[in-house]
Amino acid sequence: MLIHTIKENFAEINSLLKQLTNDEYCLKHQNLSFATIGEHIRHIIEMYEVVLNSYENGIVNYDLRSRDILIQTDVASAIKKIETISRLIDLENKELVLQQGKTSVNLNIHTNFHRELLYNLEHSIHHQALIKVALLQFPNVKVSEDFGVAKSTIEYRSQCVQ
Repeated sequence: MLIHTIKENFAEINSLLKQLTNDEYCLKHQNLSFATIGEHIRHIIEMYEVVLNSYENGIVNYDLRSRDILIQTDVASAIKKIETISRLIDLENKELVLQQGKTSVNLNIHTNFHRELLYNLEHSIHHQALIKVALLQFPNVKVSEDFGVAKSTIEYRSQCVQ
């Protein structure tokens, strides 16, 4: 179920990306402290890449992301990365160690692959909420009302309507 939900989330992101030009993708938004949609998408992608690239050695360190400028400036590159992650993500759960620290390790925490995927899904939704603010400048771009909204919030809202 987790993998399926992540793939649905990626499809939602790719649907958005296919509506954007590179100029829109790279536009700095005042309401986002002059960040771009591309920067948020790159961050989402690279967090998932860290988990996938760490699967074999079992050590996850989000501080060691690559920060690939191409992902944040070229819509087609971002779409391709998301499609690749989506293809590779269906792996067995296994124990991992989460480390913090770029130059020296400050923290080691036991975790597992599925826990880190869930973290990345929730993290992605948070960034999508920020992206949704940027999309107010582009009335031609259409996303779901639930874009950037946590599943628990969607469920809560549906209960309130009844």
